[in-house]
Amino acid sequence: MSVNATQKSDNPIRVMVVDDSAVVRGLITRMLEAEADISVVSSVGNGKMAVDSLARNEVEVIVLDIEMPVMDGLTALPKLLEVDSSIRIVMASTLTARNADISLRALQAGAVDYIPKPSSSRELSGGRDFAKELVEKVHIHGAARRKVKGAPKISSAKARPTTPRPLWQTQAPKEIKIRPSTGVKERPDIIAIGSSTGGPQALFTVLKGMHGKVKQPVVITQHMPATFTKILSEHINRMTGWTCSEATDGMVIEAGQVYLAPGDYHMTVVSQGTQKILRLDQNPPENFCRPAVDPMLRSVSAAYGRKVLTVILTGMGSDGMKGGEIVVNNGGDLIAQDEASSVVWGMPGAVAQAGICSAVLPLDDISGYVVKAAGGV
Repeated sequence: MSVNATQKSDNPIRVMVVDDSAVVRGLITRMLEAEADISVVSSVGNGKMAVDSLARNEVEVIVLDIEMPVMDGLTALPKLLEVDSSIRIVMASTLTARNADISLRALQAGAVDYIPKPSSSRELSGGRDFAKELVEKVHIHGAARRKVKGAPKISSAKARPTTPRPLWQTQAPKEIKIRPSTGVKERPDIIAIGSSTGGPQALFTVLKGMHGKVKQPVVITQHMPATFTKILSEHINRMTGWTCSEATDGMVIEAGQVYLAPGDYHMTVVSQGTQKILRLDQNPPENFCRPAVDPMLRSVSAAYGRKVLTVILTGMGSDGMKGGEIVVNNGGDLIAQDEASSVVWGMPGAVAQAGICSAVLPLDDISGYVVKAAGGV
């Protein structure tokens, strides 16, 4: 909802917009300034200008374009983090294979998130989905940054009237409920992983720690657009030692392989004789996502019964909680990433607070748990 200046929060999230197009900068700025609790304090046209501006301005979140003259986004990223290591940088790029690859490299280099940008200013100006996603990401990452640094001081001596604090700022942490042990767990026949915001970095860490020690197949749903999932599967191959495939409909699940749900398709598992088969569909989004974790978990539980180990990694929202409940109710096991190591503790927080986790662990400890549960060495 649009607001005027007198309705602005007295401590809005302070944002920098970096894009070589003045039109795009203006459109993104207007989208963000329409929110009472967001203020764009800097708008610049290339990475060098961004680094110079950050040294002069107190900024919490940067929306950073990839392709720019003078200094591109990937080059600017480490320089911005040198100025302020706590800054939250969201990469903005059009959906090309090259930009998807650069975005994933940026996540490895310290960016916290990315947002697919419409390819033209006309699409951008009419893109309500883009505006909604942009605002949500700025809210989430601004709040995460304030957990580390606290809210910046108000520069003006005269405080402006405040608006009610939104839910994402006011919710108190809930108690983590670890599920009591019900005896010796069966060795799983499959590992199912769900992730979203911050997921690529977490997946690299977990899969690398599991490589050579886990023989079971691994199925992954990561919230990502189609172009990105193909590039992510290639990065997993290159960085973790696993053979990872972007799933295709009818693919047979084999031991020791990783299967990644393709963007815009739910990935599920069905039994066919003695084999387990991957199926893809474009059924309606669940939890506003396609692919979504819940349909994958429902199907894995139906196909494998109690021999399922589920891992819920960092991400916004609560996708995976309902499917995780089914896994646990059918005798499977579920663990989650802890808040301190998560970029966003939405998905893992939801299962941790629901009381269905056997363990809530730091990212670096998850692969060890999986290896032990899977009977690895």
